[in-house]
Amino acid sequence: MTTYNLALIGFGGVNRALAELIRDQPQRFASLGFKLRVVAITDLGFGSLVQPDGIDLATVLAMPRGASFEGMPGGSIEPRNEDVIKDSPADIVVEATFTSPGDAEPAVSHVRWALAAGKHVVTTNKGPVALFGQELTALAKDHGARFEYEGAVMSGTPVLRLARTMLAGLALEGVQGILNGTSNFVLGRMESGLRLEEAIAEAQQLGYAEADPGADIEGSDVRLKVTILANELLGANLSPEDVDTTGIQNLSSDDVAQAMANGHRWKLIGEANRGSDGTIKASVRPVALAADHPLAGIAGATNAVSFKTDLLGVVTVSGPGAGRIETAYALVSDIIAVNDYIKGAIRV
Repeated sequence: MTTYNLALIGFGGVNRALAELIRDQPQRFASLGFKLRVVAITDLGFGSLVQPDGIDLATVLAMPRGASFEGMPGGSIEPRNEDVIKDSPADIVVEATFTSPGDAEPAVSHVRWALAAGKHVVTTNKGPVALFGQELTALAKDHGARFEYEGAVMSGTPVLRLARTMLAGLALEGVQGILNGTSNFVLGRMESGLRLEEAIAEAQQLGYAEADPGADIEGSDVRLKVTILANELLGANLSPEDVDTTGIQNLSSDDVAQAMANGHRWKLIGEANRGSDGTIKASVRPVALAADHPLAGIAGATNAVSFKTDLLGVVTVSGPGAGRIETAYALVSDIIAVNDYIKGAIRV
C-alpha cells in the first residue's frame, strides 16, 4: 500500500485535527488505498521538526503551547519553513498557516516553494487561491504536481469538486451563497432582537468571531471566496478588487425587524453571474431574501451555495463552513484527489 509523506506547515487547529485523524484512524485512510505519515512539521510557536522515518504524533500532539521542538531529533526552535518545504522528504505539503488576505503571505510563498520542488500541495487558505490561483495551478502543472484547495470556500463542505464533477454537463450561469458563518450567526441573533454590537459580542464569546471581526462583518472574507467561485467555476479572471463589496456593519435591528415583518430575512450574499454578453460580475452585499428563497432558511453558522444551472434550475448545497475537524476533512478530500492523480484516476 502506498504511503504518502506529509509536511504540515502550521500546527494550529486544522493541521492538529488532521494529525489526530492520522494518529487515531489509520483505517480510514487504508480503506482509501493509502497510508499517511507525517515527516515534517513547522510552526511559529513550536519551531520545526523533520524526521524522515515519521514523527510520533502522540508525542507532538501532547506538547503544550510554549513548548518547542528544539532538542528533539531533527528539531529546531526556528520554523525554517522554506528549508523544510524544499528539503524534507515530503510528498504532500499541507499548508494551513495564518495568512494575510491582502497579499496571501506567507501561504503563497509556501505553495510556490513546494510546487517548484515538484511536491503536491493541499491548503485551506483562501488568499493564494483568490489572488494567485491561475499562476499556482500552472506552476503545479509545469512540475507534475497537484494544487488542491477544496477547503478554501466552505471548509469541509464540498463546493468546487462537487460542481466540477456532479454538475458536469450542465451550463453553470451563476453562483450565490452564504459563505461566512459568523455574519450569518450575527444576523440570526439580530432577528432575536439583539443589536449588531451585542450579536458580535456573543459570536466572539462562542468562538465564531475573532477579536477583530472586520473580515467577517465587513465582507472581505466572502469577497475572497466569491473570487474563487467566479474564477474556478465560471471561468472568470477576477481579482478581489473586482468584487463590489458591502458588509452588514450598517444594518440596524430596525432594518432586520422590518424585513421580518415583511416576510424577508437579511443575509450576507456573495454571488457571481454570467451576463448575456458573457462577462462575469461578482458582488458581496446584504440582501433581504423572500422566505421561499433557497438561502433564506440557512441558520446559524451554516454556509450554503446555490448553483444556477440550465437543465436543473437552482441546485443548493449546505453544510458547515468552519470547524477544525470539518476543515481537516477538506484536506483529506484534497489528499484523496492527489492520490487519484498519482494513480491515474484523476478527479477534477
